[in-house]
Amino acid sequence: MNLLRLHHAAIIASDYPRSKAFYTGVLGLKIIAERYREARDSWKLDLELPDGTQIELFSFSDPPARPSYPEACGLRHLAFTVADVAEAVRLLEEKGVTVEAVRVDELTGKRFTFFADPDGLPLELYEA
Repeated sequence: MNLLRLHHAAIIASDYPRSKAFYTGVLGLKIIAERYREARDSWKLDLELPDGTQIELFSFSDPPARPSYPEACGLRHLAFTVADVAEAVRLLEEKGVTVEAVRVDELTGKRFTFFADPDGLPLELYEA
């Protein structure tokens, strides 16, 4: 097996329009496709980052809540690479997003921070 890169991460939103606005308007992800899946009474929104990595945003009626934050078993957080963490923090805060204090990775010396999507999913910004 020769894994090349991450293709996509899938997220289930409790409030689809709110999460769609966050991922497209606040984070600026490009919409590839949006489909209503009648058989599942569910929306699926395909979003793309500049490097081609994708996020699939789903709506489902009454999805179960995340068990705990952030140490629940399973996916812990999604991390996005940015050129300048301080600039990205400034832009998020201008849009009303609460961002944790910037920290420095002890191993790499790179700056990083965390914030959350509308459902509390932990998202990380990691400086290139």
